[in-house]
Amino acid sequence: MKVGFIGLGTMGGGMALNLRKAGYDLVVHDLRPEAAARHIAAGCDWSDTARRVAEGCEVVFTSLPGPSEIEAVALGEGGLLASMQHGSAWIDLSTSSPTLMRTLYEEFAARDIAVLDAPVSGGPAGADSGRLAIWAGGDEAVFDKYRPLLDAMGEQARYIGSIGAGTVAKLVHNMTTYALQAVLAEVFTVGVKAGLDPLALWAAVREGATGRKRTFDRLAEAFLPRKYDPPMFALRLADKDVTLATQLGRELGVPMQLCDLALGELTQALDRGWGERDSRIGMLIQEERAGIHVEVPPEDVAEVLSRDR
Repeated sequence: MKVGFIGLGTMGGGMALNLRKAGYDLVVHDLRPEAAARHIAAGCDWSDTARRVAEGCEVVFTSLPGPSEIEAVALGEGGLLASMQHGSAWIDLSTSSPTLMRTLYEEFAARDIAVLDAPVSGGPAGADSGRLAIWAGGDEAVFDKYRPLLDAMGEQARYIGSIGAGTVAKLVHNMTTYALQAVLAEVFTVGVKAGLDPLALWAAVREGATGRKRTFDRLAEAFLPRKYDPPMFALRLADKDVTLATQLGRELGVPMQLCDLALGELTQALDRGWGERDSRIGMLIQEERAGIHVEVPPEDVAEVLSRDR
């Protein structure tokens, strides 16, 4: 199988090399020819245009900066849509727009070209080592057919759902990352301004209940199974603790914008008479705003958690 790879930057460079190490016949392209030096040295073929990659390969991977670059490579003059063979497949590894990927899926399907959106997570080190999570959206049969190629680039390739689903998963992950980053900066500035040594504070809190859990595992305890009784920690106590924390911030002159928002959520839940229920019950208020109902059978949640044991 001849495989094409377009985009040899921070992430794409390592992923393409891992495909070559797995023994695939690889043709590569990048706007910067020098980016392909190590790939050529590893036995990859160089193509000076995306069109030549598309014309000669059964499957083409792209790893590009964002939606505008993806659309240009897909639909531009000499791009993938105009050049790929009928019955071939395009797998985009970029972080893009699910709306764009759904539109492109329809356009490529009209020419009998399969499309997967399969963004990755793990950073440059993961791209180089092959330790990436890969979240794929599209037709499951296409994912199954090309999974060996995805497995050559990451150790956790997972089919998520229809086209665009992989991109949605990536955006949820990254939104969480940067929201947590902002909150951590806010709470740590309070702790340090209150007189704690930063290293001592960090070493202490990472041993607490929150510090010991994987971030998304917190959803498994109450939110996903929709189980808020009996409480692990009562809402009224959580409201008290966050009230005291934001009060400390005010006393120290440290802005607490995000923590004030969190307190507002807890207070709304408290006003509904949920004080003796689990503190996470306030998450139902956001469900109401979003117009959705989340409830997963506890045994299904437990099955996912068991995969890591």
